[in-house]
Amino acid sequence: MRDPYTVLGVPRNASTEDIKRAYRKLAKKLHPDLNPGDSKVEQQFREASAAYDLLSDGTKRARFDRGEIDATGTERPETRFWRTYAESSPGSGPEPRRAGRGFDPGDIFSELFGDIGSAFSSKPRQRGADVNMTVTVDFIDAVKGGTRRVTLPTGKSLDIRIPVGSVDGRTLRLAGQGMEGRNGGSPGDALVELRVAPHPHFRRDGIDIQVDVPISLAEAVLGGRIVVPTLDGKVSVTVPPGSNTGNSLRLRGRGAPDPSSGKRGDQYVLLKVVLPDKPDRELSDFVERWSARHPYDVRAKAGLT
Repeated sequence: MRDPYTVLGVPRNASTEDIKRAYRKLAKKLHPDLNPGDSKVEQQFREASAAYDLLSDGTKRARFDRGEIDATGTERPETRFWRTYAESSPGSGPEPRRAGRGFDPGDIFSELFGDIGSAFSSKPRQRGADVNMTVTVDFIDAVKGGTRRVTLPTGKSLDIRIPVGSVDGRTLRLAGQGMEGRNGGSPGDALVELRVAPHPHFRRDGIDIQVDVPISLAEAVLGGRIVVPTLDGKVSVTVPPGSNTGNSLRLRGRGAPDPSSGKRGDQYVLLKVVLPDKPDRELSDFVERWSARHPYDVRAKAGLT
């Protein structure tokens, strides 16, 4: 994988907010929902997500800058060796055989009979250490469930299942995927913290989904049918006449699933009235005449005058 700073297009001294802005900009451009069937763009999106996952985590970013982990978040072999050595208690690690060393029957039994022999050894079994990592997942996968290929700090790669309705900060425990045990001890676990990447359009509020949708001046004044995105695809909705920026349309059952009940929340379409990029003279003249005959103070109602 390329250098994460290069992937996001930020300098090495970029702030956390700069990194987040750069990722959101790339997500809006590269998101698979906006580029269906384009495997190259999908790979670029995954690369950007992985870079954001590493650089948005202060601890992982510092370790990467020090050269302790690579761009995938995997600990470099030499770092892993010294970390294991430093964390080992005195006498807990394997010792090389030396001439003149006292006879230890546990060594012979361990070599001949494996776990049975270890019962005769003076060295206790030690469970392997747990490993921790953070993985950035796609917004849609977090809501609807999915799978994600990850490389654990142990160097092993595997597909993990993202549960339906996952939220930012949820931790998955992968039993037996941590560091190997000592003297016949069981391996540790892998603790994977999920970080949900922001979506270009959707926001989550509990099990409800929000999306901002622009409407034209004519649609706001006269009403009409518009097409809006949902988690399940595009749907047609009716904009009531006289709609304002901030008005919302409720789509029942179009939100995120509730893992405990299986029910889904709602989606709220927040309308935003957008004028033409270049209003023509006809529109300006009409508004000028109309406003002279129909004055109203929009700030008085809000208590801002």
